Amino acid sequence: MTPMVQELDFPQLQIPLTINSISPILPSSPIPPSYGDTLYLSNLDDMIGSRVFTPTMYFYRSNGKMDVMTIINVLKESLASVLVPYYPFSGRLRETKEGKLEVFFGPKQGVLLVEACSEMTILNLGDLTVPNPAWKNLVYTFPNEEQYKVIDMPLLIAQVTRFSCGGFSLGLRVCHCLCDGVGAMQFLSAWASTARLNKLTVNPKPCWDRETLIPNDPPLIQYPHIEFKRIDDASSFTRRLCLVKPVQKCYRVTRDFQAHLKTLVGPNISCTTFDAMAAHVWRSWVKALINVSPLDYELRLTFSVNCRSRLTNPPLKSGFYGNAVSMACATSNVSGIVNGSISDTICLVRNARLLVSEAYLRSTIDYIQVNRPTKLEFGGKLTITQWTRFSMYESADFGWGKPIYAGPIDLTPTPQVCVFLPQDDSDGAMLVCICLPEDASHRFTDIFCLLN
Repeated sequence: MTPMVQELDFPQLQIPLTINSISPILPSSPIPPSYGDTLYLSNLDDMIGSRVFTPTMYFYRSNGKMDVMTIINVLKESLASVLVPYYPFSGRLRETKEGKLEVFFGPKQGVLLVEACSEMTILNLGDLTVPNPAWKNLVYTFPNEEQYKVIDMPLLIAQVTRFSCGGFSLGLRVCHCLCDGVGAMQFLSAWASTARLNKLTVNPKPCWDRETLIPNDPPLIQYPHIEFKRIDDASSFTRRLCLVKPVQKCYRVTRDFQAHLKTLVGPNISCTTFDAMAAHVWRSWVKALINVSPLDYELRLTFSVNCRSRLTNPPLKSGFYGNAVSMACATSNVSGIVNGSISDTICLVRNARLLVSEAYLRSTIDYIQVNRPTKLEFGGKLTITQWTRFSMYESADFGWGKPIYAGPIDLTPTPQVCVFLPQDDSDGAMLVCICLPEDASHRFTDIFCLLN
């Protein structure tokens, strides 16, 4: 019988490849902005946590109908077409005098498409259902590129790598300032539909509309926003996480395990699968990092909440693809997590999620306007990102079928992060990937696999 929680291995390997060309892709027809024009980004778009590129990987087997060079031409032409309605992707970011980002348009911009090849086959890559840090060079980065650089960078970078078997991978880097996860899936779906149908297909019609999320004048900060709070970290907790090289662990969690966790909150409280799973991961993570001191040290669990349905004054249009998420934050001291019940921790996560309202999102926008944090804070913090609601496999069908794998690559650059991923055709199972110090990884596995 397959266990309800199964640790998944990924092979340690090197993927030698040759880059054949690097081409700018420009919109295939005129776009509204002229050289020198700019576009406003909301405070949610240019907050410090959004100033990153999100890398994702898609693997495809050879279907025997189209050779890879034909596929690359289809990708180029459809990308050029979809950049007309999604023209902001062809611009660049720059910083204003106030430290705020904006999109500007100038000559020789556009997005980037990289063509590469490898003598390896898809089968040489091993298990393609689990994110693998070894895939890192299948997503293009510039030589000596600075970490977190977004200014003057192409806002979309795509790398197509041909394998000797006829299969190929599509590695994407999308600037988070332009879109959140929902927006990225909207763009990807438009690109894939345009390629599959051989005509420009955008549904819904993309909408920029960032001015809907302008700050109040004067700003009105109604909440403490502890998700941004700086913690002077004198504990052993974060110090341990920063001083050692983390390892990535991945687990397949069945629907039955998820459902049972939800029952542990008790009969009188309704919680979501995310509430229960996030609480279980948080407790397992803290317990695995033994000898954390002091016991009254403040811990934070942060996670994004999609606020599209919460915004009513005014509502966002259906094609809005910008950042419309707010960071929820559950807090507890070490003792509360280690010695408390799973039910208590689930309630902490649930209450943090329910706190995120339209007022909370507007307060976040105003908090950023006043304080404009310039540094990511990691003190006592675990961040969980939920991708299970993204239609990643369906959105990436360019006409040669769904990918074998769709998702992230390497979590280890950010050691205090966990990602919940969908598994294609898996009867509700999810993939949980987390980074830990190596000496804590086995303890985490033992704790995480147990039903509390």
